Amino acid sequence: MAQSNHFDVIVIGSGPGGEGAAMGLTKAGLNVAIIEKESSVGGGCTHWGTIPSKALRHAVSRIIEFNNNPLFCNNNTSLHSTFSNILGHAKSVIDKQTRLRQGFYDRNDCHLIFGTAKFTDTHTLAVTQKDGNVENYTADKFVIATGSRPYHPADVDFSHDRVYDSDSILSLKHDPRHIIIYGAGVIGCEYASIFRGLGVKTDLINTRDRLLSFLDNETSDALSYHFWNSGIITRNDETYEKIEGTDDGVIVHLESGKKMRADCILYANGRTGNTDKLNLDAVGLAADSRGQVSVNSNYQTSVEHVYAVGDVIGYPSLASAAYDQGRFVAQAITEGQASGYLIEDIPTGIYTIPEISSVGKTEQELTAAKVPYEVGRSSFKHLARAQIAGKDVGSLKILFHRETKEILGIHCFGERAAEIIHIGQAIMEQKGEANTIEYFVNTTFNYPTMAEAYRVAALNGLNRLF
Repeated sequence: MAQSNHFDVIVIGSGPGGEGAAMGLTKAGLNVAIIEKESSVGGGCTHWGTIPSKALRHAVSRIIEFNNNPLFCNNNTSLHSTFSNILGHAKSVIDKQTRLRQGFYDRNDCHLIFGTAKFTDTHTLAVTQKDGNVENYTADKFVIATGSRPYHPADVDFSHDRVYDSDSILSLKHDPRHIIIYGAGVIGCEYASIFRGLGVKTDLINTRDRLLSFLDNETSDALSYHFWNSGIITRNDETYEKIEGTDDGVIVHLESGKKMRADCILYANGRTGNTDKLNLDAVGLAADSRGQVSVNSNYQTSVEHVYAVGDVIGYPSLASAAYDQGRFVAQAITEGQASGYLIEDIPTGIYTIPEISSVGKTEQELTAAKVPYEVGRSSFKHLARAQIAGKDVGSLKILFHRETKEILGIHCFGERAAEIIHIGQAIMEQKGEANTIEYFVNTTFNYPTMAEAYRVAALNGLNRLF
C-alpha cells in the first residue's frame, strides 16, 4: 500500500467532535485524515440538527414578534409564511457554516476524505466513495466521531411520504395544516414551537407524564402553560400502538384506545449511535443496543488505539460538549492523557418558543438532598429592556444556599435564555467565596439590559433570608 494512505490518526466523522479532535491533532503536528460520508463537512449538527432547527426557530419567532407588535400590525395586516418557505433561511445558514468549517481543514492541512468508512482489520479502514470505488487507509490510532441519527422503530414505515423524522422533516415539500409530533423531548418540543408558530395545528404526544421532566418543575410547568396558551395540544403518558400512513396523511392508534389523524407525523422519540456500518467486530469492539460505545476518562474504548467522542458515546449528546471532547481526545493521543475534562454543571439550552436554559441543580434535587436553599426570582415583565423589546414573557430564578449564599442552580425561561444563563454560569464556576449570589448585588450592570435580571433576582432572594 502507498505510504500516502497511512496516517498517524484517522478521525471518522466531521461533526463537532471530529472537528475538535482533528484540529487539536493537526495543530500538535500529527498527520491526520478525517473521513466524512456526506458530500460536505459539519456532520448532523450543521446539516440536520442544531443549526437548521435554530435557524427555523429564529425565522418563526421573528414572524410572531412582527404579528404581535402594534407598531406593525395596527391595520390588521399580518405576516404569514410556510415551513417550506423558511427552510431557505436555514439552508443559507448551513452553507455559511459549511464553508467556514471547510476552511478549518484547508488551513490546518488536514486530509479530508469523502466516503463511508468501515474497519477491515484493527488498523485498516475501507472507504467507499460516492462512485462506488473503495480505497483502503491505515492509521496508528482512530477516533470514532460518527454521531447519531433519529431512532427508527421497525414497525413505523419511514418510507411513507407523510412519515418524517427530524432529519427528513427538513425536506418537507407540502405545507401541512395539521401535524402530529410523536415524542416530547427537546427535539419534539422545539419543532412543536416552530410548527405552531407558523399556524399549523399541532398535536404533541408525550410518552412521559410531564414535558422535559429533567427540568426544574416550575420551568417545565411554564413551558406546558405556554404550549397550551399557543394552542398546542399535548397528550401525556401516551404510547403508539400503530402508525398508519394513508393517501393524504397519517392515523396514530394509541395504546389507550384513542385515534388521532393529521396531514403528517414527525417521529422524534430517541436517537441511536451511528456505529452499525463501521464493522466494529473487525477491530474487536461492540456497540450497545443504542449504538453507543463506552470509553474511559481519556475517551479511549476497550481497544487501546481506538477512541470515541460525541453522540456516539452518549451523555451529554451536545454539540458544544462534543467539540470539547474532541479537544480532550487530541490531548490524550498527543500527551498520553487528557488534561481537560467536561465541566460538572453543563448548561442546558432548549430552543422552544419561549427559550429555556438552566445550569446546576433543580429545586426537586435540592429538596431531595435536604440542602437548605432559598430562591431569588426576577420576572422579565418588570425589566425595562424586556418592556422595550416587547419580550415580557419569562423569568430568571436563582437557587442559592441559605447559609453560604453559594449559587446552586439557575433557571431561565424566555427570549435569549440560552445567552442570559452564561452570566450566572461564569459566577457559579468560580470557587469558594467568589461564587455567591451577593456578586450580583455588588456589581454594576448596564441599564437597560436583560442581564439586570440577575441583580433583581439576587435582591429578591436575599430579602427572603432571616
